Amino acid sequence: MDTAFKKRVTQADVAKHASVSQAMVSYVISGNVTSIPLETQQRILQSMDELGYRPNITARRLRSSKTLTIASIIPDITNPFYPAFERGIQDIVDKQDYDLVIYNTDGSKAKEEKCLHSLLQGRVDGVVGVFFHLSAKDLLPLLEQGIAVVRLEATPKKAGQYPLDNLYIDNVAAAKKAVTYLIDKGHKRIAMLTSHEGPARFRLQGYRETLEVHGLKLDKSLILSGPFNEIGGYDAMQKLLKLKILPTALFAANDLMAMGAMVAIREAGYEIPKDIAVIGFDDIPAAKLMQPALTSVDQFQHGMGKRAAEMLFERLKGEPVMKGRSVEMPYELIPREST
Repeated sequence: MDTAFKKRVTQADVAKHASVSQAMVSYVISGNVTSIPLETQQRILQSMDELGYRPNITARRLRSSKTLTIASIIPDITNPFYPAFERGIQDIVDKQDYDLVIYNTDGSKAKEEKCLHSLLQGRVDGVVGVFFHLSAKDLLPLLEQGIAVVRLEATPKKAGQYPLDNLYIDNVAAAKKAVTYLIDKGHKRIAMLTSHEGPARFRLQGYRETLEVHGLKLDKSLILSGPFNEIGGYDAMQKLLKLKILPTALFAANDLMAMGAMVAIREAGYEIPKDIAVIGFDDIPAAKLMQPALTSVDQFQHGMGKRAAEMLFERLKGEPVMKGRSVEMPYELIPREST
């Protein structure tokens, strides 16, 4: 049996094949191509592809004194909100020839602190994080080690004194738009499914403020809290369905809760939206597949992930940026058959 291994292709091999210097090959691999003609870049890349050249990541790390790794910290890897967000990060990370590792915290303070301890061991160059418990002050040790940090926040943040970047949508304003949409359709008895987790409290704030602006009395019996998932929505909706006077519409703090609620509504023999209209939040892929299709607030998660990673690499490349940045991202209400 032939057990011989194929000889590893080197930068020198690529240089010879492309008829350029080895230094020029190195520049292309590192992304330092501003002074190299496009035709030459393409010839080098073609040679790398034809020869099957793969950069030696370990050598790159030693030369640059960097890990060439980015960490993404999220609270729930099973929540369909996050795959598109992570894909956006991955698209930018891949272009920079970095690796991406993902930490799942379950929204737990202890697990967030454990992640922080791991990151402080010098395993990554930058972090994109969704933190429910760690504050800017808690993240200061990362910044002091030169580790870039971008946070996905649930509410507007002012640019702070630390070189810490924030990305957010205005959850209060987005919730106001959703509830106003229901009021404009004639609904006055609107229930709210919320949670103690993440951005739900800001969406609850938007719900409360919208009712007040429109002169609708706040009925606390119409506000129920539970886990930020289908079971939380299902259980909370079952409680609402036991009220003597049912709500005519429901605003859920995320799509998973809305979907759980829709199951409970149908099981009880009611029709959506004829008896109870439903709006969710996040516009996850399954929202449009529900029967009826779920009205939801789209946060454009893929674009959000890309922008977060772009901000991270702006710092890693030493581009001039303010001490702290706070960038608002767009959202859009997507009307569908559930309302």
